[in-house]
Amino acid sequence: MIVSQDVLDALKQIGLNLYERKLWVALLSRGTSTAGELSTLAKVPHSRTYDVLESLAEKGFVMIQSTKPLKYIAIPPKEALERAKKKLKENMEVTIERIAKFQKSSAVKDLDRVYKKGVKIVEPGEMTGSLKGRDALHRQLETVFKNAKNEVSIFTTIKGLTELNSNHSDILKKAAKRGVKIRIATPFGKNTTNIIKNLKQFAEIRKIEKPDIAGRFVVADGSHVVMALTGEEVHPTQDFAMWSQSEHAAGDLLGPMFNFIWKNLESA
Repeated sequence: MIVSQDVLDALKQIGLNLYERKLWVALLSRGTSTAGELSTLAKVPHSRTYDVLESLAEKGFVMIQSTKPLKYIAIPPKEALERAKKKLKENMEVTIERIAKFQKSSAVKDLDRVYKKGVKIVEPGEMTGSLKGRDALHRQLETVFKNAKNEVSIFTTIKGLTELNSNHSDILKKAAKRGVKIRIATPFGKNTTNIIKNLKQFAEIRKIEKPDIAGRFVVADGSHVVMALTGEEVHPTQDFAMWSQSEHAAGDLLGPMFNFIWKNLESA
C-alpha cells in the first residue's frame, strides 16, 4: 500500500470513491503515468480506469495530457484540494441557480398537483417517516415550521432550545408574522436568558420546572408531529426521530398532552 488506510479513509471523507482514491494516490506516486500503468499500480480494473481518471480531472485532482496514449499528470495535493473546493463551489452555485429557476416555473405547480392528488389516496399510517441524525431532524422541523398555518407547539430541553434558536428562530419569526401562534415549553438554564429574550419576540414561552421531564417534540396545526426518540446526549449522527402527518397523533394525542402540560407551566 502506497499510503496508510487512514489517509485513504480521510480521502473518502472529502467525497472520493474507492477507485478515485486509489488512482489519485497511485498517480501522486508517479507524477505522470498512463491509464494502463495506473490500473496495474492501483489494482483498479482497466475497464474502469479511464472514466475514473476523467472524473478526477473534472474534480480538479488530475490533468490530462493529449498524447498517444493519453497521459495523466498529478497535481500537488494542496493545489488539487484548492481546485476541488473551487469546482464544488462553482457546481453548487450552478445547481442552486437551476433550482431557483425551476422553482419559478410552471412545472412546480404540476408536481405539486401530482403530490396532492397522491396524498389523498395514501393511508394515514403511510405518511410517517424516520429521521436519522440531527441534521435530518432540523431539516424536517424547518419544513414543518415553513408550512405551518395556525399553530406550532414545541416541547424541548435546554439544549434543544439552544438549537431551536440558532437553527429556526428566523423561520419561526416569519411564521409568527403570518399569524401562526407559537408556544414553547422548556426548562430554563444559566445560558438561556438571551435565547428566551430573543424567542419571546414572537413566541409564548413557559418554564418546565420538573427536571425529570425531558423530551423533544413538535406539534403543528393538529396534523404534523416531529418527535425525538433518543436522548439529546447521543452523538448528533445517532440522534433518531420520527415524523408523522397524522391527525390522530397530533390532534388526539400529543396536541392535547401538550395543552395539559402547558396549562400548569409558569410563563417566562
